Amino acid sequence: MNRNRPEILAPAGSFETLTAAIRAGADAVYVGGKHFSARSNATNFTLDELSEAADFCHLRGVKIYLAVNTVISDDEACEFCRYIKETARFGIDAYIVQDWGCAYLIKKCVPDAVLHASTQMTVHTPYGAELLKELGFTRTVPARELDADTIKAICDTGIETEIFVHGALCMSVSGQCYMSAMIGSRSANRGRCGQACRLPFSTCRNGNHAALSLKDLSLLPIISKAEATGSCSFKIEGRMKRPEYAASAVAALKTAMDGENPDMDTLKKIFSRGGFTNGYFTGNLSGMFGVREKEDVTAAKDIFPKIHELYRFERKCRTIDFHAVIKKNQPFELAASCGDVTVSAKSDIPETAVNRPTDFGLLEKQLSRLGDTIYRPGRITADIDGGLIVPAGKINDLRRRVVSELDGKIIDCERPKFTVTNYSPQIRYTRENNGGIVPVRVSCRNVEQALAVHDLAEFLIIPSDIAADERLSILDRDKIIISPPRFFTYFRKGFAQLEKLKNSGFTRLLCHNPDCIELGKQLGFILHGGFGLNILNSFSIKVLARLGLTDVTASFEADISLLNGLKSEIPTGAVISGRLPLMLTRNCPIKNEIGCGKCTKQLTDRTGRSFMVQCSDGYVEILNSDVLFMADRLTKMRNISFGIVMLSYESPEQARRLIIGEKPPCTVTRGLYYRGIGNYET
Repeated sequence: MNRNRPEILAPAGSFETLTAAIRAGADAVYVGGKHFSARSNATNFTLDELSEAADFCHLRGVKIYLAVNTVISDDEACEFCRYIKETARFGIDAYIVQDWGCAYLIKKCVPDAVLHASTQMTVHTPYGAELLKELGFTRTVPARELDADTIKAICDTGIETEIFVHGALCMSVSGQCYMSAMIGSRSANRGRCGQACRLPFSTCRNGNHAALSLKDLSLLPIISKAEATGSCSFKIEGRMKRPEYAASAVAALKTAMDGENPDMDTLKKIFSRGGFTNGYFTGNLSGMFGVREKEDVTAAKDIFPKIHELYRFERKCRTIDFHAVIKKNQPFELAASCGDVTVSAKSDIPETAVNRPTDFGLLEKQLSRLGDTIYRPGRITADIDGGLIVPAGKINDLRRRVVSELDGKIIDCERPKFTVTNYSPQIRYTRENNGGIVPVRVSCRNVEQALAVHDLAEFLIIPSDIAADERLSILDRDKIIISPPRFFTYFRKGFAQLEKLKNSGFTRLLCHNPDCIELGKQLGFILHGGFGLNILNSFSIKVLARLGLTDVTASFEADISLLNGLKSEIPTGAVISGRLPLMLTRNCPIKNEIGCGKCTKQLTDRTGRSFMVQCSDGYVEILNSDVLFMADRLTKMRNISFGIVMLSYESPEQARRLIIGEKPPCTVTRGLYYRGIGNYET
């Protein structure tokens, strides 16, 4: 790999795909195991296969990153730790992590392990990157919804920055999609996304319209602009894709980085959804929507044989030097060197030649026959006595022996060595039963709601863009928790707005993601953790408490038994009522379908259910069709310290009724509190 340019990072959902990607030119691959991986539907690797894959990669000078980028429960912590310790012994170069608690456990089990922050952590500003550095991450994979300038600003923090340059785009910001979980109990944050977004959705009941399906990303035609951001790694999405996809994408990216024109037509035929987009990177969000058409599916068949040639043979990635000794009355000896690694082996004593003796030319010919190995012949030297013969077959046998031994020594030298501890996860702290009586915090959408319900709430959660409204000046500011944007489209503007609010007397900040935490710390706010932090285990709470958060809200993907089992030294709450946000997206599906002027503020799915769409500054939230209602079940949620009521379009009077526990006059749901999101599939 040329260390002066970004690494080419390829997906590998199977050993065949891993082989194809590396032979096509990948510098690194990312893989998943059978558990704890955000692509559980890929073939993925058993422990034995991971060990073999790590050796395969290290022999070829390729890094292997293991995705453990799902959220886990406390009950899974012991198994997670065993898994990390075992894979660390294979020499996994880095772990890709989403869960705060998983990052904590990895460092407890393997203190010198390398951590990469998954795009599911929703880091999208330099502030989030700075927080990750504090937590010991060496690399971040920022949200895919960023433009070039923001990516560059993140790179400028000094953290390694890995960006997606080719592959599928989720409609939702990664880590902030709960649609599959709510609709089908298949959580994307648990690696089981059902891709509900690829199904028909429409704002005007068009049964053939896929309002939530984006085209695939490709920055390959403008890869020099991506290089200019300072990113250290160019990532190709697709751990569920075929070997042909990985090989063709790697080869095309390599071509583009070499300054030549990539074969975009072949890439489109291999896999696309009506073409490609670079929208977020360039800031042009028009024309980003697309679906997989019949032509897209059939186009690939004819070009598979051509793609196979990209990875039919081993890539010659190392040079081997030989030195042979053929001396009278001494065993034939052959030494092989590759870099600083040298091995040698001996064979039989050469015989006196009857006809043609072994000379340098014959020896060189046989030693150069390296076939389909990773080696190319380098310098060949010899010390040969005349009149002796070593049969070609014996030369070949000894060559194969030393090459095999060289493989093993190179793997041993290239394999990272980590410290594995005997740590066993445990958290002893627990809270007392709340008896079903919990204070309520109300998340308001507008001023009218806030004024109507302030007397019923322990705290009001107010959007930062309306907090300074004069009508709210009558409220006690210490009872207001400022809710910044869940996604900072313009992070400098966001910082300035929060700084102004802090200077005007507001003291509390709701933290949706790592960026909010770091912003709040720098500005001196009292920090409250929101549901977007995806807290599903006690270890995550421990990390966030150490970062200075005074309380946290558990993920609404937690079922009641999991919620009741959380152990925490700080108050932990849960969402108890309201329309849950299923998606956080930079792209408005209604604007794309009919334009803003005719906005219906809702989408309809193929079953006729309507999902409200809430616009904010630079992003959109798609809300659930049903209203979560748990006010009559609080005795079951015995471990929470407070409840969150999330208001959407309710009138002030409707809001008051919801807060005091009246069942709303619409279809209600218990969310995932009873259904749950299940265990990992085997």
